Amino acid sequence: MDRYEASKPLCQVRKNQIPPSPTWNLIGAPGCPERIKAAGRPPRPHTTALPAEEAALRLRPATDCGGQCPCAAAPAPRCPAGVSLVLDGCGCCRVCAKQLGELCSERDPCDPHKGLFCSLPSPAAKDGAPCVFGGTVRRSGESFQSSCKYQCTCLDGAVGCVPLCGMDVRLPSPDCPFPRRVKLPGKCCEEWVCDEPKDRTAVGPALAAYRLEDTFGPDPTMIRANCLVQTTEWSACSRTCGMGVSTRVTNDNAFCRLEKQSRLCVVRPCEADLEENIKKGKKCIRTPKIAKPVKFELSGCTSVKTYRAKFCGVCTDGRCCTPHRTTTLPVEFKCPDGEVMKKNMMFIKTCACHYNCPGDNDIFESLYYRKMYGDMA
Repeated sequence: MDRYEASKPLCQVRKNQIPPSPTWNLIGAPGCPERIKAAGRPPRPHTTALPAEEAALRLRPATDCGGQCPCAAAPAPRCPAGVSLVLDGCGCCRVCAKQLGELCSERDPCDPHKGLFCSLPSPAAKDGAPCVFGGTVRRSGESFQSSCKYQCTCLDGAVGCVPLCGMDVRLPSPDCPFPRRVKLPGKCCEEWVCDEPKDRTAVGPALAAYRLEDTFGPDPTMIRANCLVQTTEWSACSRTCGMGVSTRVTNDNAFCRLEKQSRLCVVRPCEADLEENIKKGKKCIRTPKIAKPVKFELSGCTSVKTYRAKFCGVCTDGRCCTPHRTTTLPVEFKCPDGEVMKKNMMFIKTCACHYNCPGDNDIFESLYYRKMYGDMA
């Protein structure tokens, strides 16, 4: 760091701060690097974590804020993978958040979703712990591509990665009955291609292939003109603890086209020690009781309401407990800049404990095993 930068504020991590109970730190939502070690998230920077009433007072011109917004008619910028799009400290423009060690100001706030705050560097401030990834030592705050398919970030000893390639699902349809994902020359990410059907009566083979998926139907009451409505079951949650995503495919829409739907899901909180609740002589606790209602967190935003949600427990004999019957409900999240967003979220009704568990060395296998069924929505 040169003498000029030493006199300028930089984005730093505020350490040893744990979010107040009973709000659980559910990190790792889609689009954000996932913290691999469970730790409390530091508080959000004061420039973005203000209540709406206080934030409104900050719309007056500040040190780095002019009298007018220079971006009134400009489109929002496209941020690199893993970088948040936030409202600047002037309450004016949406900007790409500054990362650890970068220069910051009212116009260029630090990334609140990574617990960064804007402050002058001090001699007592220490860099975060480095990371070792693929045999290479990375300093805290360093972003790198582990391959052409993943963008990763080292943050205080933990590495989080986000995919650069699309993870979409494409099932057979009348206009593309034989989709295949192939590696094209000169391109990193695989792309979907549609093979020509062996005959022109493509609807029959397409629906036959579609029925190989786990579905609810067909339901005779859902047969509309020229459309046989079908919906796959929700996939297993993408994470065994903390906030994850569950998906399904359906053609239940006005155009009878296949589309992928997603919902947030929390099988169990990462911070809870559930084995302590197993009764003497028992090997499992299927659905542990939660003492207090909880609020959920998603990328720095907090649910408006509290929920007395059910979660799945654990076993001591090698079995794993997963959702058995679920329902889907909308949940409103309020963000530090005052924005409110609504997301569909899975709520557990019952859990089942079984030996059909994902492999310990396969971080992606949990996306495919033990699909949930009996969903009410």
